[in-house]
Amino acid sequence: MNDAATLADPRADKVEIENLIKVCYEMVSGPAGPRDWSRQDEIFHPDCRQIRTGVDESGQPWMRTFSLDEYRADADAKLATMDFYEIALVNRIEVFGNIAQAWSSYEAKTRPGDAPSERRGINAFHFYKGPNGRWQIIAMIWDNERDGLRLPADMTGF
Repeated sequence: MNDAATLADPRADKVEIENLIKVCYEMVSGPAGPRDWSRQDEIFHPDCRQIRTGVDESGQPWMRTFSLDEYRADADAKLATMDFYEIALVNRIEVFGNIAQAWSSYEAKTRPGDAPSERRGINAFHFYKGPNGRWQIIAMIWDNERDGLRLPADMTGF
């Protein structure tokens, strides 16, 4: 059998995926104002969905789903007047053939060197390795810590 999955190098795949996560965080991070979305089409699959989750005041779960264009517009509106830096803590990556997933814990800060963080959470990424041999983010869903919900110890990076 001579297919791409058989010839794949899992270590190289994980390095490529780790870089996609890094670029994703860099893209949304920066001083107040619009972000540089020039790499969005490179790292995200055109059919990607990004999903923000949380709970309302009564503790009921909610989610909001975005296309790439919708996410870009929403993020630019939120970050127009806010310095925001998202920093990866731990990336747990698994690869199988042309699919992969990563749980990436993060902390958000107003300035990169600030301590403590403004908030922490987990981004769950799904990746697809297309016919061109490149990995792209096909789905992303995230949630933040809150009362009663803390990062698992192995995802804190400490």
